Amino acid sequence: MATKKIELVVSPPAPHMVGDGFRVHNFIPGGYHLDMERMSPFIMMDYNSKHYFSPTTQARGVGVHPHRGFETVTLAYQGKIAHHDSAGNSGVIAQGDVQWMTAASGILHKEYHEEEFSKAGGDFQMVQLWVNLPAKYKMTPPKYQGIANADINKVTLPNNAGIVEVIAGEYHGTKGSASTFTPVHMQNAKLNEGGKVKFSFPANYNTVILVIEGEVKVNNEETVGTDKLVLFENEGEDFSIEATEDAIVLVLSGEPIDEPIAAHGPFVMNTQQEIIQAFNDVNMGKFGYLE
Repeated sequence: MATKKIELVVSPPAPHMVGDGFRVHNFIPGGYHLDMERMSPFIMMDYNSKHYFSPTTQARGVGVHPHRGFETVTLAYQGKIAHHDSAGNSGVIAQGDVQWMTAASGILHKEYHEEEFSKAGGDFQMVQLWVNLPAKYKMTPPKYQGIANADINKVTLPNNAGIVEVIAGEYHGTKGSASTFTPVHMQNAKLNEGGKVKFSFPANYNTVILVIEGEVKVNNEETVGTDKLVLFENEGEDFSIEATEDAIVLVLSGEPIDEPIAAHGPFVMNTQQEIIQAFNDVNMGKFGYLE
C-alpha cells in the first residue's frame, strides 16, 4: 500500500460566534480549497476549540433553526450540550459523547449549553460536522442517534499506545457505532505520548485529521500541533500518526458523493429549485413545530 501524503496543514481560521454559545473556527467550507465539493461528504466543519465560558443562568446556544438535505454530527470533548428537535428527540451529550441527527426531509432544531454546565461554567470544546446525503436519501424521514461514549466501540492499541474510538466506519474489523448512508469513517485516536497508530482508507476518499489535544507527527515527518487540520492527498491509502505528547486526534475519511451541490444557509440540496422549495416548506410549517 502506498502512503497517503499530506496536501495541506491548515491553522484554525479566526473564530466567530454561532449564537451566543459556540465560538467556532470554520474549517469547511473554507479557504485552501476546503470547499464542499473537495471535502465531500463532509460539507461543513465548525470547531469550537477549548474555550472557557463563565457561569451564567442564561441559556447560551442557538435558537430554533431548520435543516434539510444532510446530517449534523456533534462530538463533545469538553462541556455538555443539550438539544431538542421537532421530531420529538432531545438529549444531553457530555464529554466523549456523539449526537448524530439526520435532518433529511426537514427538521427544526435548537442546541445550547446544558443547564448545570451553564451555571457552573467551564471549558467547552466540540466539533460539529455536516455530512451530506445523496439525492436519493435527502427527502427520507429524519432520524436521531444519540451515542454515549460508553456505547462507542473501542480498539485498544498495542504497546500502550492508546485507543481508537470507532464512531462510524471501521478500524481493523471493529465497526463503528453509528449507521451512515454512504461510506464514512469517523474515529477518535486517543494516544499516549509516544503512541503510534496507522490508518488505511481508499485513495479516492476525502481524508482529514484534526488535532483536538496535544501534538502529533504525521507520516514520521510533519509535526502538527493542537487545533490544526491536516488534509491528505487523494492518492495512496496509508498514513501514520505518532503522539509526541498525549494527544486526541479526530480522523475523518469518506467516499465523495459525486452529485451537484446547491447550498443556502441551513439547506443543502442538489438544485436551486429544491432550495426554494425548502424555504417554502419551512414557511408553510412542513418542518414541524418547536418552541
